[in-house]
This record gives sequence, C-alpha cells and structure tokens, in this order.
Amino acid sequence: MRSLLPILSVAGLASACQRDFDAPRHSHRKPLLRRETQWPPVLSKHETILTNSFDSNSIDDWANYYGHEVKLAGLGKKAAEWTRDRWAENGVDASLAEYQVYLSYPLHQSLAVTYANGTRSEVKIQEDALEEDDVTGRPDNQPTFHGYSASGNVTAEYVYVGRGAGPDFERLVELGVKLDGKIALIRYGGLFRGLKVKNAQDHGMIGAVIFTDPADDGNITVAKGVAAYPDGPARHPDAVQKGSVLFLSTYPGDPTTPGYASHEGVPRTDTSSVTPKIPSLPISYRAAQPLLQALDGHGLEPQAVNRSNWKGALEAEYRTGPAPGVKLSLDNLMEGKITPIWNVIGVINGTNPDETVVIGNHRDTWMIGGTGDPNSGSAILVELTKALKKLGKAGWKPKRNIILGSWDAEEYGMVGSTEWVEDHVSWLKDTVVAYLNIDVAVSGPRVGLGATPELHTIATELFKKVIHPNFGAYNISLYDAWQSNAGGEARVEPLGSGSDFTAFLHTGISSLDVGSGNGPKDPVWHYHSNYDTYHWMSTYGDPGFHMHAAMGQYLSLLAYHLVTDTIIPFDIPVYTTELESYLEELNETIEASGEEIDTAPIAKAIAVFGKAADAISALAKKAEKSKDHRLVKLINTKYRDFQRGFVSQGGLPNREFYKHVVTAPGLDTGYAAVTFAGVTEGVQYGNYDVAREWVGKVAGGILRAAEILAV
Repeated sequence: MRSLLPILSVAGLASACQRDFDAPRHSHRKPLLRRETQWPPVLSKHETILTNSFDSNSIDDWANYYGHEVKLAGLGKKAAEWTRDRWAENGVDASLAEYQVYLSYPLHQSLAVTYANGTRSEVKIQEDALEEDDVTGRPDNQPTFHGYSASGNVTAEYVYVGRGAGPDFERLVELGVKLDGKIALIRYGGLFRGLKVKNAQDHGMIGAVIFTDPADDGNITVAKGVAAYPDGPARHPDAVQKGSVLFLSTYPGDPTTPGYASHEGVPRTDTSSVTPKIPSLPISYRAAQPLLQALDGHGLEPQAVNRSNWKGALEAEYRTGPAPGVKLSLDNLMEGKITPIWNVIGVINGTNPDETVVIGNHRDTWMIGGTGDPNSGSAILVELTKALKKLGKAGWKPKRNIILGSWDAEEYGMVGSTEWVEDHVSWLKDTVVAYLNIDVAVSGPRVGLGATPELHTIATELFKKVIHPNFGAYNISLYDAWQSNAGGEARVEPLGSGSDFTAFLHTGISSLDVGSGNGPKDPVWHYHSNYDTYHWMSTYGDPGFHMHAAMGQYLSLLAYHLVTDTIIPFDIPVYTTELESYLEELNETIEASGEEIDTAPIAKAIAVFGKAADAISALAKKAEKSKDHRLVKLINTKYRDFQRGFVSQGGLPNREFYKHVVTAPGLDTGYAAVTFAGVTEGVQYGNYDVAREWVGKVAGGILRAAEILAV
C-alpha cells in the first residue's frame, strides 16, 4: 500500500454519540422482509475463526483499562499510546496522528437560586462520589461543564422551555411568554444540546441550564420503586449529562479551521458562528426538581403550551414561569486554547491498494469512565485486531486495505475524525469503499443500526450470523432480537450526525454506524455522566461482557466481507427503494405546507438511478460468476465511487460542510437525519425559493451518482 503509507507517516508526525429516536416517526420505508435462515447459523471457516476469537474476558480487561484512564480530549495521550501499542502487538502498523485544535476547559462553575423571599440556595452541580465505584471520587475526574460553552456570570428570572426545540420557542413566543433577558431551563432529549442553547440565545435569553428528566427512563425509575445506582439499575438522582454545545448542525470539527486540517501555524477563524455567546450548565434531575417546583402556579400550564414531551416525571407542574422574584445565578468560567489531540491510526495492507475500508471508534470521554460511550467500542477494536491476527495466521489476506481509527475529541464535535478526513480528503475520495463506525457499542442489549442504503442488505444479513447472548438459552440471533425489540418493524435508520461517520458520509463515502443500547425495561445507562463506569458496565450494563463480544463478532464479520469479497457486497437497488420512500415523505411535507413545489425532477432522477442500479447489480452477478478480473475491477470501482455523486452539488444553505443531498442532520436536530434536507428544510422554514432550487440540486446529485454507476 505504498500510495497510502507516505500520507500516514505525515499524519503520524502531525495527528450518538448518542442516538436519539425520541418519538415515533412516520415513514414510508418498508420494514425489512424476514428471511428464513438456518439455526444455528452456518459460518465459513474464516467466519468461524473470527467469531471464536472474541473473548469476553480479554474485552473485560480492555474495558477495565479504558474505564480507569483520563481521556478528556487533549489530556488522553497515555490512553492513545496504550491503544497504539495494543494494536501493534497484534500486527497492525499503528501510529499517533496529532492535530492542534481549539478546545475549551472548565475553570469555575456554580449555580444558585434566589427565591422571592430573598432566600438563596446553591444548586448542586457536581455528582456524588460513590464508595462502590472507585473512579467517581478520583480527584483527577472532570467537573460538570459544557464543552465550548461561553464564559459568563448572569442572574435573572428563568423560564422553562421544554426540550428547547425551535417549535417550543415559537410556541412560547406565540403565547406571549417573555424570553428576552431570562435564563432558559431546558429538558434534555430530542435534539442536540448545543442547538438548545442556540435556540435560547436566538430568542434573547442570557443563559441556559439543561437537566435530565427521569421521564426518559421508562419503567426503571426511583419513583416506580426501582433502586438507584449503585444499589440498583435506576438512574442516580445526581447524575449529570455533560457534553458539547457546539452548533453541530452548522459544521463539526475544529471550529477555528472549517474545511481544512488543524496543524500548527494554520490560519484560524472566529468561532462565533458555531459556539454559544451565552453560558450554560448541565444539572441532575434532583437539582432540577426544586427549580421546576418554584415555577408552580406561575406562567402557562403544559396543556396550554400543548407541546409534546413538555411535562416530565418530576414532582412539579412543569409550568413555563417565570415566577416573580425567583432568579437563577449562573457563573461559568471557561478557558479556550489551542491544544494537541491524538488520533491512533492503524494500517493493514490489502492486495489491492486502490480500495480501502476504514473502521473507527472515538476514545475520548467527558469523565474518567466512559465505559459505554465510547470505550465499549474501543475495547472491541482492540479485540478486533487480535481476531484479524488469528485470521492472518490461518492464511487469510485482505483484498482491500484496512484502516483503523481511534479518534480523539469526538465529544467536542467529531473533531479528531473531521480533521483527519480534511487532512486526507483526496486520498479518501480515491480509495475508500466504506466507513464502519462503532461508538457506543454497548450500553444495553438492544441493537441499533444506521447506514447508507447500499449497506442495508449485508449489514442485516450478518446480524443473522451472530448469537445474541441475552435471550434465554442462546437461541436467538442479533437479527431476531433487533426485530423483536421493534415489534417486527425494525428499520435501518438514515444517518444524521452525532458520531464519527459524519465527515466520511459528507465526503461521499458509504457509511454505517452500529451499537446497542438500553430500552424502557433495561438498566438505565448514565450517558455522559461520571457514572458511565466500568463498575456500572460490569454490574448492570453487560455483566460478563458477553454483549461486547457479540457486537465485536458482528463488526468483524462485516469488516471481513467488505475487505474480502470479490465483489464489494453492496446492494445498490435498495438505494432506489429508499430514495422513492424519501420522495413520498417529501411530497407529504410539501402538501402539508400548502405550497406548490414540483418534485418531478427528483422522481425522474430516481428513475434514472434505478435503471443504473438494476443494470450494475445484474452485471455484478455476471462478474462474480465469470471471475472476469477487468469486469470485477469495473464493478468495484463504480461501487466505491457512486456515493461521491451525492456530494457533487455543494453544501446545504448556510452550512456548506453538509454536502450529501440525500441525508443530513436536521438544522434543528443536530443528531437525527433529515432526508433531502435542502428541499425539506426549505419547506419547513418557509424558504420556498431555496426549496425549489434544491429540487434541482437533489436531482443533480442523484443523476451524478447514476452516471457513475452507469455501465
């Protein structure tokens, strides 16, 4: 892989998370048809070697290591070096790739409430140290803060604004609730936290406090009689969700170097377009309850506001307020600086230097723990290198190159992966077949999957080859568990943002994101809290680390087929089906708006794409049978490159980073995908001329992808 090695040597010298399917969403996409499969699953020789190589005991060891190391972005070089060394022990050519990026760190944070009678009370913002959980009391753990939050010391009355989505604020304005000069009290969930702060800022508010509500914890709550962690599986009342407040839907990565890599000495730009101007802090539900109760009897009731997910499960009326004379004092002092971060990059050469599969997971955390997010995936990547080494000893050699990425600073806004993509964008476009992301590999037993459509078939078929460890007598596959948890209606989700697939997808690279989480009857995962620890994982999240092993088996099988199969295992006609369903949804959105927008150009482009997809799929079957080397090369080149067509039209309005015409994070979601976003959001925000312009651009992108596929 000579063409790659010089690039990586330069990088070596220099360097989801959360999925939020908060509410059921109407979709024209059909659930996958269930196919009868043999049980137990039949595996090939190489598949058997891979799956048998995943040892839950050694994964436990890796998780234990990561769960006890400081890994906050810019402070985690020791863990980066350890990761590099473990990969190298298993035959991977691994090195550190350093970047100089802008990050912010907490210096001083406090929150207090003053009641109408003049009584002042400090609001607890730190999480309790737990005797049972060794890392929670360590003095080198991180305080409660929001990454990229503005510094500020503000005092004002406060207003409860629900989830803090755009429509929540619009409703309050419509109802005459005064927001200007107030502090926002916001419930977590629904949209990326940075956009909650942005919405408050845009409505003249001077600060934001964001709290976790146990209404999001299903049946596993203290109020329903379940003991809280560490004594039971319910959320600890003092758990706080830390996180970044970057305006993620504008662009990810280092906010001072949009569009180019953050090396020492490069020009830096102002960050104000993507970072808040008002201070913010996260708090626990125990801290939030008295603040909500202080608004009882003041402002509008939930019924009057009439917004979904407005009223939570705390003992309060969830009124808007403000309450006369009841004020919050929010003091937040941050230090912003340019500091090094360290990606770990591993290389396994394939026999074809023109085709590469990248497999990635981020390593950085907001706390010492982070055993679910992200180090369940980090532990699996270490075990994956072991499995690939064993496969190599059995005589296997990958056809395609494998790049492993352990990304830094993902939590701040996919910084490490974005900088690496920007650094190597030309090579990526020339060679990369697919990017596989495993962020929160395990925070519970329920599998979730997002991918670009050409990966749907291989991704779901391989679910059927892995046994789910948490169902009875080991007699159910990941696929069956996935379908069972969704009532037989499981779908592969379109990709929005929130993890490291983002920069790859918007470079025109086929992408997939997989993991497993908790449901309404499972132990509550303490997302971005000091309690996302090795102790929690080994006690409640995945005792014995068997789910970790299953997710590792799945990732290894998927990677194996993508780098080994003669024909890249894409199912292009599935893309046609998905495009047709996205168009149906778009037409419904347009109809509901009352505006007339002609989407016929998109429909015609999809028809052209469909013919090209069917033709190349038929030719791929012929090539696989004939073993015609030139035909195989032609098919694989087109499969590798066709996604580039979808990013050929330039970026979305006012957010040029997001170039994919089919799928992008919503402007007011940050995480969740919006399909045909240029048109859809033009309609949603009343920018109908923009929507009409983007009908043409969407059609152009689809036609360009079809042109690349054409045979």
